[in-house]
Amino acid sequence: MEVDKFLKDMPLKQIFSKSRFGSLYLFWTVFVALSFVTRTVLFVKSLPVLDLTPWLLIRIYGVGLFFDIVAAAYFSIPLILYLTLIPDKIYQGRFHKPVVYFSSFVILYLLIFNSFAEYFFFDEFGVRFNFIAVDYLVYTHEVVKNIMESYPMPAILTAIAVISLIILMSFRKSIDSSIAVRSSLKQRIKSGFVLIFIPILSFAFVDLDLAKISANNYANELAANGVYSLFAAFRNNKINYETFYATGDDRAVFQKLRLLLSEKNSSFVNDNIFDVTREIKNAGEEKRLNVVVIVEESFSAEFLGVFGNKNNLTPTLDRLAKESILFTNMHATGTRTDRGLEAITLSVPPTPGRSIVKRPNNENMFSWGFMMKSKGYDTKFFYGGYGYFDNMNYFFGHNGFDVIDRTDFAKNEVVFENAWGVSDEDLFNKSIKEFNKSYKANRPFFALIMTTSNHRPYTYPDGRIDMPSHSGREGAVKYADYAIGKLIKDAQKEPWFKDTVFVIVADHCAGSAGKTSLPVKRYEIPLLIYSPSHFTQQRIDKLASQIDIAPTVLGLLNFSYRTKFFGKDILKMQPEQERALIGTYQKLGYVKNDRLVVLDIKKESTLYQFNRETGETKKIPPDRNLLNEALSYYQGANYLFEHNLNRF
Repeated sequence: MEVDKFLKDMPLKQIFSKSRFGSLYLFWTVFVALSFVTRTVLFVKSLPVLDLTPWLLIRIYGVGLFFDIVAAAYFSIPLILYLTLIPDKIYQGRFHKPVVYFSSFVILYLLIFNSFAEYFFFDEFGVRFNFIAVDYLVYTHEVVKNIMESYPMPAILTAIAVISLIILMSFRKSIDSSIAVRSSLKQRIKSGFVLIFIPILSFAFVDLDLAKISANNYANELAANGVYSLFAAFRNNKINYETFYATGDDRAVFQKLRLLLSEKNSSFVNDNIFDVTREIKNAGEEKRLNVVVIVEESFSAEFLGVFGNKNNLTPTLDRLAKESILFTNMHATGTRTDRGLEAITLSVPPTPGRSIVKRPNNENMFSWGFMMKSKGYDTKFFYGGYGYFDNMNYFFGHNGFDVIDRTDFAKNEVVFENAWGVSDEDLFNKSIKEFNKSYKANRPFFALIMTTSNHRPYTYPDGRIDMPSHSGREGAVKYADYAIGKLIKDAQKEPWFKDTVFVIVADHCAGSAGKTSLPVKRYEIPLLIYSPSHFTQQRIDKLASQIDIAPTVLGLLNFSYRTKFFGKDILKMQPEQERALIGTYQKLGYVKNDRLVVLDIKKESTLYQFNRETGETKKIPPDRNLLNEALSYYQGANYLFEHNLNRF
């Protein structure tokens, strides 16, 4: 084979074939080579958004090679120990060679599979493996089923097997020679000690921050290694705020926070600086209307015609917008479903690491569910999939909601389902049945419905729209819009419709990748509040956040209530109070006017100016007052959660 001929002519031949550790060096070579190929494919894919210069190219591949070697060193720890400790009698025994070949094939297969997986992950999210990938490994049932429905997996897996076999056979002579080399335990320990020291040093001195080579986030992702990034995400699934982020004096932070949370119709219940509990007082009679919150999966504002889309993907929502209170400057707090549900339900800023939905000790939080239940409402959470995903069943079940998920659907209630659950129309049909039960019991209802259809594999029932199932994101968007239209049409036949408020919002955008780590424009989502019998059409362009949805709806209902929410009633919000909070699992952003404060680990903070129309950002000198506002929201939210002060 060509590879063997190439190795024969190389001075490095002895490295591979004249040492017990030759198979280890061979593994490192293949690992680094595959990482180089993967980086190059992703690099070509990212060219339109890279702002490439020769120096940036050198840094991408230079730093990338460093991370590839570090990742290979981590992965090789079991192999180093094995090669060091196994005696020659076993290592050169007749049954060992098949074991080596089989193990080598499996390792090659996994490495090549990883390269394919990285490409598909990067294609969807614009980043290397991260916190999202960690969750995907946890929720294997939905993820595996989704992958099988989205990609031609039999063909891909077969291709990976063939490529793995070709590479393995190309190196068979070097492997055989390495197996035949005799060695003493003393020799092996000396070599093994040196080799094991590489990952130990890497663990002590290397972290993912070294991949931050540019203000362009795509360049940073290319300089990283996907396998390393995945394990870094595992390691950092909980991030201690006080340890890693800029902080202020707790009393000063809460003094500022109480000022920021103040509204004209609110008053704090006591003088305890660490208590944000307020009484909201609204004059006049409360409107005990039903409230249905529809949380649309991955529904970016840019999909809607009212936001400028020309592809007619959302005829229903565009029509409803003309009869609704439409919020045109609304922002998701994060890039995952659990973040959106956290913000809508708890009205709190995103804290670093996992969302509260998935964190331990998340019971009995001050939630919209408990608040509505205290007003005499039936409160229900609907999800078309299995609610153990993202810990939804546990969180909602312990925070004021009755949970209805895929396990509660009878066979005749399901027209269509895919990896993520039943279709949106099946979910809405089930919801209407439950609303009818509450109405017949003479009880108002509050429902939060989490949809799934606008998600890869983008499949839905045939014949509903003019785009075939499994044809991509745009078809899924149009079907989701169709399902909302059907829900409204079906609800109009029910006696409770005229006294129901429909709140339509997204959990997050379809994509969060951008040149910057927190691209503000990629957090813009739609929010419509529709109740034609009670509210007249308005278009509100105030800068706002998902955490403001609950207080705004409660304001429209004219409720007086006790609250610990961080959000405000958008309709009563003064210009100087407008702000949005956005984040990833690590970076925390505070948006105000045309500026963005980004809080990051190592107690870093950076200020940017951004253009709302183009999404472009540029770094500007720090603003202490704006930083203090950001700290007040984020440090305050973290303090309350850690000290159990935001409970119902």
